[in-house]
Amino acid sequence: MTAYFISHGMLPDWAWFLATIVGILVIALPLMLAVAMVIYAERKIWAAIALRRGPNVVGPWGLLQSFADGLKVFLKETIIPSSSSKGLFLLAPIITFTVALVVWAAVPFDVGVVLTDINVGLLYILAASSLGVYGVIIAGWASNSKYPFFSALRAAAQMVSYEVSIGFVLICVVLYSGTFNLTAIVLQQKGNIGFGLLNGYGFNPLLFPMAVVFFISSMAETFRTPFDLVEAESELVAGHQTEYSSMSFALFWLGEYANVILMCALNAILFWGGFLPPLNIGFLYWVPGIVWLLLKMCFFFFCFGWVKATVPRYRYDQLMRLGWKIFLPLSLVFVVLISGWLMLTRYGVQP
Repeated sequence: MTAYFISHGMLPDWAWFLATIVGILVIALPLMLAVAMVIYAERKIWAAIALRRGPNVVGPWGLLQSFADGLKVFLKETIIPSSSSKGLFLLAPIITFTVALVVWAAVPFDVGVVLTDINVGLLYILAASSLGVYGVIIAGWASNSKYPFFSALRAAAQMVSYEVSIGFVLICVVLYSGTFNLTAIVLQQKGNIGFGLLNGYGFNPLLFPMAVVFFISSMAETFRTPFDLVEAESELVAGHQTEYSSMSFALFWLGEYANVILMCALNAILFWGGFLPPLNIGFLYWVPGIVWLLLKMCFFFFCFGWVKATVPRYRYDQLMRLGWKIFLPLSLVFVVLISGWLMLTRYGVQP
């Protein structure tokens, strides 16, 4: 796009700046629309599992329900508790929402269809997504209320517990693909297994357990059921969101669902071929890569909603035990197994 603006007489610096702004809008605006639609879709999933209708009044088939809810929240009054730290109180949802958006800069939707195709894209996403917990912690502390404060403590412990195992899972993917670049990671999955017929590391017996660990850990990272201890309404009212209202409350929800969509995308990109078709067959490549990625993201989002509608919430000790005593040792074992397998097969090192 930069070359296009330069060809129309624009200076290179201004052409790069305008192309970057356009790229950001092309990602951010559809993402905001997608958040509204996935909230509607998730409510429909819950309704179907509970054998009821779900949203079906506002607009055709209830499609405008999320927009009606957004308008209602926008028109509400923003209430700031008198004893809160007002600056940090208002900053917390902005941090959560902003971090949820900046992570998408390195997500490849197809070959070359990415805002910034950096060589350390996986590290960038891991680092940027980790900053989201600061919004929760600051919100919990700045509210000057006991329930949000307990929520902030839980969020910090939960984030650390599952990011450790996620880190080792990503090491497994990097070892197998040999790169941190997300586009290259996807392309390395082409014809990965099944006599060259199947695309995706998830079909690899060595990496499939890590795909399962990553999927479960991604639910814990986004505080989704059954790992929603941070905003457990039966114990903490609404967790870090208890004192929030109006658009500050909405920003938390927008950030949460943007992170959920991101985790769906990462599950598809890292293990299930991303923008590649599931089968390495010629005519399937006629379908644009972004369509394959979106279909896989929809599948994982359905799994997120399915789990939320059917699995009861963990106790906090169960949450910690799963992260530290099961996922961490398992991911460490697979780092060793995959390293040994690659040394024996790919690099020809004799035992």
